This record gives sequence, C-alpha cells and structure tokens, in this order.
Amino acid sequence: MGSKRSGDGVPMVGGAMKPLSLARPKGRMLVIRGGALGDFILTLPVLAALRAQFPETHLELLAYPKCGELAVFAGYADGFRALESRELAGFFARKGELDRMWSEYFAGFNLILSYLFDPDLFFQTNIARVSKAQLLVGPHRPDETRGQHAAVQLLKPVEKLAIFDADSSPRLGVARARALGAGEIPGESRRLVIHPGSGSPKKNWPAPRWRELLQRWSREGLWELVLVGGEVEGDLLDRLASGLPGVRIVRSEPLSLLAERIAGARLFVGHDSGVSHLAAATGVQGLVLWGPTHEATWRPRSDAFVSLRHADGLEGLSVDVVDARVRELMGEARP
Repeated sequence: MGSKRSGDGVPMVGGAMKPLSLARPKGRMLVIRGGALGDFILTLPVLAALRAQFPETHLELLAYPKCGELAVFAGYADGFRALESRELAGFFARKGELDRMWSEYFAGFNLILSYLFDPDLFFQTNIARVSKAQLLVGPHRPDETRGQHAAVQLLKPVEKLAIFDADSSPRLGVARARALGAGEIPGESRRLVIHPGSGSPKKNWPAPRWRELLQRWSREGLWELVLVGGEVEGDLLDRLASGLPGVRIVRSEPLSLLAERIAGARLFVGHDSGVSHLAAATGVQGLVLWGPTHEATWRPRSDAFVSLRHADGLEGLSVDVVDARVRELMGEARP
C-alpha cells in the first residue's frame, strides 16, 4: 500500500495516520469536548491515554474555559481554546462561511478527536474543507442501553490509535498531591464537603432534609462543614447554612481550587453531578445520594465512592439513614 504525507509531514497510510507517527515532537492533537462538567471529567481518561501513548505530542483542547483550565492545571493539555467562540459558528452550518483564523488553527493539527453533537455531519464536513488532520469521532452522549460506563464508551475512539485497555477512571493526581503537600491529610481531616445541588432538581435530595441534617451536625460541632456550589444552586447554599455555626459556604470556586479543597477532605457527599465526578477524580472518599439516572452508566468512576439509594427514589432516603451512612464513612458513631 502506498504512503502519503499530511500537511505537516506526518506519514499517512491509505489515508489513515500511523499511530506511532504522532510520537514525533512535531505531532499536534486536538480534542474537542463540549457538555457539562461531568461529561468533561469522564473524558479525562481519554486525555490521559493520549498523553501516555504520545508523550512528545502537543495536545490542545477546544472546550469550555473552566474545563480547559482544569485540564491544563492537571497536566492533561498544553493549552485550550474556548468552544463558545462566536467565530466558530460557520463550522456548524451547511457550507458555512469559515473563519480564516479558525481554519488555520484546525489546519495545524495532525489529529482531531471530536465529541461534539454533529448529527448532520456539518462540523466534520467543514473541518475536512480546511484541515488534512485525521478526524476521529466519539459519542456526544454515551448510550445507556449498552451496559457500559460512560468513561469506557468515551475511550472507544482511541482504539483506532492502538490504545487498548486504558484506565477508565478519571484522575486528578495534581490536585491530590497538592492537597497532601499542604498538610491536608484525608485520613486525619475533619472536613466534610457537601454539594447539595446538581444540574437537575430531580437529582437532588430534598432541601428540607439537607437543612435538618446540617442542623444536627452543626449542633454537635464534630466536623468542618463546607457547602460548595455555583450559579445553578441559586440561594440554596445560603438557605441551608443560614444561622448554623460552623457551616462554611464556598461558591463558584475555580475548578482547580475546588478540586484541591475536596481532595483535602475526609469525605465528600453529593448527588449525581459534575462536582461529584470532580471529587471522585481527586481520590477522596465519597458518598452519592443517587436519584433516577442510570447508575451503571453515570456513577462516579472511583472505588472510593459509594452510592446510597432507595427503591422509592431520593424521597425515600430519610435523614437518619443518610446521617448513619455519613457517620460510618467519617468513622464517627452518633452520640
């Protein structure tokens, strides 16, 4: 079979890039990932696998800024660009008018791996107009009927690069290492980090029960209680912490700092949310109050995390049951 070369001089065979050629210093890869925080965290194993297989290759991300910053902080990417750039609009239209600077940007890569929602293939077609890069496509949303965890499904495209059996557990070792270096030893920590929200109300344990539980813990004063959240939680954190001594609120913290804060905790408690996936990636011990979503597909991918659920849904979880499970994981018996 004859060979040819890409625009950057990387050998290609039969129109497909040789996997080993990417290990050359001039190799450049781009991973495009939209979606919410949890979707991005579950894609970290892809970035880790690419880093391990092609350590000399320059790897960039096209993602939402908060996620891109986290990937660079953790060492998974050399840089990123913002996915919500207005100049990208033409790439999502049939025969769109393509921005020159973005066209040159895409042309500078040997490999582009896209997880974008592109049902009409407009983006793929337009990328091919401006770039000779090998284009791999991953699932925008994993298939819940396959019986595989989302992180496993997201790794499938890199098998075309001879990457098999990659670790499917997201890991933020940098955050863990820095927390430990700061003297925040999880085994001795008294910090309990709680994220009482998520991207959907149906995934949340009722706020009155959170309030009752926090009142109980605040009275006892056994632990450092930290409530974390962002804009999606609205005033929930304030309502839950109002008048309770020892309950601290941390709102809209940069993901890298939030990861470090969680990594230094004894326990994280949350729902099916991106913050829970972030917490699991730090290696901290965690408890997830699980609601209606498909657990086999979306549970945090960590042996240190456990789920607590009820046959009647989140409404069936009582304050006493959640309290008892948290105390067990914190190593404390109820007075």
